[in-house]
Amino acid sequence: MQPHPFHRDSFLKQVHEDSRFDLVVIGGGATGLGVAVDGAARGLRTLLLEQHDFAKGTSSRSTKLVHGGVRYLAMGDVKLVHEALRERGILFSNAPHLAHSQPFVIPCYSIFSKWKYLIGLKLYDWLAGKWRIGKSTFVSRTEVRKSFPFLKPGGLKGGVRYFDGQFDDARLAVNLARTASAFGAAVINYCRVTDVLKSESGRVNGVCFVDEETGKSYRVQARAVVNATGVFVDDILRMDTGNHKPLVKPSQGTHIVINSSFIGGKEALMIPKTSDGRVLFGVPWHNHLVVGTTDIPVDQHSLEPRATDKEIDFILDTASNYFTNRPTRTDVLSVFAGLRPLAAPATESGSTKEISRSHKLIISASGLITITGGKWTTYRKMAEDTVDQVLQVGGIQPIPCPTTSIKIHGHTRETQPGHWGVYGSDAPKIQYLAGTDPAWQEKLHAKFDHLAAEVIWAARHEMARTVEDILARRLRILFLDAAAALEMAPKVAQLMAAELGKDDHWIESQLTRFRKTAETYLLAN
Repeated sequence: MQPHPFHRDSFLKQVHEDSRFDLVVIGGGATGLGVAVDGAARGLRTLLLEQHDFAKGTSSRSTKLVHGGVRYLAMGDVKLVHEALRERGILFSNAPHLAHSQPFVIPCYSIFSKWKYLIGLKLYDWLAGKWRIGKSTFVSRTEVRKSFPFLKPGGLKGGVRYFDGQFDDARLAVNLARTASAFGAAVINYCRVTDVLKSESGRVNGVCFVDEETGKSYRVQARAVVNATGVFVDDILRMDTGNHKPLVKPSQGTHIVINSSFIGGKEALMIPKTSDGRVLFGVPWHNHLVVGTTDIPVDQHSLEPRATDKEIDFILDTASNYFTNRPTRTDVLSVFAGLRPLAAPATESGSTKEISRSHKLIISASGLITITGGKWTTYRKMAEDTVDQVLQVGGIQPIPCPTTSIKIHGHTRETQPGHWGVYGSDAPKIQYLAGTDPAWQEKLHAKFDHLAAEVIWAARHEMARTVEDILARRLRILFLDAAAALEMAPKVAQLMAAELGKDDHWIESQLTRFRKTAETYLLAN
């Protein structure tokens, strides 16, 4: 039972009535939401502020994998892999409606590579311990061809099958926000922090923020402030010191989405070595195929990074080296890029390949706590480490971390088939809602099974405020098929306007903004 509705106005009212918090978290991505869940679960009065929508940036643009990091094992980072495999197991237990086991096959073109990968993956299995989700095995040439009928057969010696995890990143973010709220946290999107407040002695003791929807400003006090803004951490650190040296080096990762028929089955493909020495994944996701990722250093950060032609060509060319049904630019249904906040400077060559994915926790002289680096898989452990520091900085009595066993909102092991699965225990509630109005039972698009009722639900119960919030992060259509998302947008805008009490001007403004965003997901042929 939630102590208050998951509603933006309700949270802002809380802030207005009592502006004193134990913990203020800046940033509503994976790490910030994890910190809010952990802090609230330990009994801290918690406020989370996100300048845009939950998981708007990096946290909605992953490869959709919950994994230990096979690549990091090859680099010898056993500790990082072991920690991630344990966290993978915890997430499977706490959010089975969102994270599940996914079989992968590595095609091998020499006997040596088959043994090399199998030995490495056996170690991967062993490191998972009780959290192991499958057994790595040899796969015959015939079986590889059966799983991937369009894979080029020349020189193929067979392969290795292993198991890792897959999830829906933005849906997990929304469910973490709901979980934090259930423990009493106020989590508010579209609230931008404008300043960090300090006591006379120079200790951080609060923040100023502005509600981007109304322009109203707020000042809140806090015993501890956490900067969990990903690639934007340096912006907050500059508020603290004014002359901050950059802490993160952004790395851009791009993915393309194509029809699932290019793989032809439900197993994922891992290409172990590309032309630049990285790995490339082809992962079935929501009846489509996500292919990526790239890894290039960039100098600028933004909420909507643009994939470069070079990255897109790299992905298509690499896929074409392995598939007889060569994917081309005309096959790309959506393309999305995300920025990873790598917690170290780049090497002289500018490469990001060797920069650490492990997280870094920094306590400024002012007491500002900054958490950066890491990845979705380890979000919970990052949050635990961060809140441990919050207790110290805030002078709060130690409280054990309970999140290894906290069930995330929507938790159920009886998920419904199709797209309903990611809603978990909310699915029957949305279906009941659809039954209350015939118009809400209509499909939003002929190519997808989503109903109008899902838009109403997202606006009413998941704090969706814009057309983009719905189509990018609640329903994921923009990430699957950008053209279909554009076709859905007018209906979504009408439904949202009726639910939120908006006028025709709002609808037109929303559609204009969404078209501009969606164009970056469409590939010019």
